[in-house]
Amino acid sequence: MPGTRKLGRDTAHRNAMLRGMVTFLLENGKIETTVTRAKEVSALTEKFITIAKEDNVYNKRLALGFITKKDVVYKLFKEIAPKYAESGKTSGYTRITKLGPRRGDAAEMAVIELI
Repeated sequence: MPGTRKLGRDTAHRNAMLRGMVTFLLENGKIETTVTRAKEVSALTEKFITIAKEDNVYNKRLALGFITKKDVVYKLFKEIAPKYAESGKTSGYTRITKLGPRRGDAAEMAVIELI
């Protein structure tokens, strides 16, 4: 379930960080982060891709309430979600690939990308 990890931050900081990471992932298609953050971002991203499969005003407002850039919401509804809708996929829109420990603090790093 998304949102159960605290990630060492208070609620407002954590929500802002996750909003930014989901926006960046949908904008660029790939980001490098820690494994725990990647799992949270993956769950939220899949939720919004599923919402965007049905193109209506209510779903656009839900997406605009979370994703920080309007052009990314437009891209989500016009490019990303229709690609998954026509393929018949119901989940599994993201892939997490582990990279190994980070040099500075040995945190497990991963790449999360849209499939």
